[in-house]
Amino acid sequence: MTERTPDLYGQATARNIGLISEAEQEKLRHSTVAIAGMGAVGGNYVLTLARLGVQRFIIADGDVFEPANLHRQAGAFTSTLGRNKAEVMAEMARDINPKAEIRVFQEPVTESNVDAFLNGADVVVDGIDFFQMDARRMLFRKAREKELFVLSSGPMAYGATLQVFDPHGMSFDEYFGIRPDMTRAQRLACFMVGLLSHLPKGRAIDMSRVDIEGEKGPALAPSVMLCAGIMGLEVLRVLLKRNGLRCVPHVFYCDPLGHTFARRCHRRGLVRWLDKLRRRMIFRHLPALTAMHRREMEQRAPADGLLNAAKI
Repeated sequence: MTERTPDLYGQATARNIGLISEAEQEKLRHSTVAIAGMGAVGGNYVLTLARLGVQRFIIADGDVFEPANLHRQAGAFTSTLGRNKAEVMAEMARDINPKAEIRVFQEPVTESNVDAFLNGADVVVDGIDFFQMDARRMLFRKAREKELFVLSSGPMAYGATLQVFDPHGMSFDEYFGIRPDMTRAQRLACFMVGLLSHLPKGRAIDMSRVDIEGEKGPALAPSVMLCAGIMGLEVLRVLLKRNGLRCVPHVFYCDPLGHTFARRCHRRGLVRWLDKLRRRMIFRHLPALTAMHRREMEQRAPADGLLNAAKI
């Protein structure tokens, strides 16, 4: 008589029961979550969801871990420096659940692989680097075409944001007020305003520490981990079809340090005069963003050297 193999999954998720049912746990077990980006938030997402009991993942990242990642990225250790982030995070998730089924893309999500990346996904999670706007917009657009929810959370100052995009609701570009004719700098400004406008007074970020050229900005490990907690629960809500789902134009910001929870609803998107004023202020505080905008406008200018005037 052979000894029965212990049910590792059941033991590992036993403490979930009572907050979710056995049937719901099985639903999570057989759901597939696609996470683009395995850096600060993305790496923490995959570990949080693996501990929640999600067993199927599609993950992608073309970067390797560097010393600057050690302060906030889940897979960054001195032993993993120089290794591909997606490969490392897949190993860590399988160390939590050896039966985890993980499709790994050791490259960023692009137009050429996005269809393969989204194939089989039940929900999509945005872990793309803040400055990679074109890749983010492409992912949201493709997921919308495939009628998939996309969830996004970002560490802002001492807290975290949450935006849930319903494939039948307002699109990413509609909400952030992004137009096709905008420069990359303008698109970044729209995204910044959409996130920074939720910060409570006294929680402003020192904009002099935002490096546009180097694509770096201030971030704290607790805020990154807060994103993972918020995201884990929101993925649970979407997959289990729990009540209370509020999608864009409803957005949220939680700041534990300031004991603040902010909820906003921008029914027309971020296209009001105040939003446009905030974008102008972003350019004023970030001269490098203005320089980026001007360079692109000069490249767009006709051959005779005339510069089309584009409103920032």
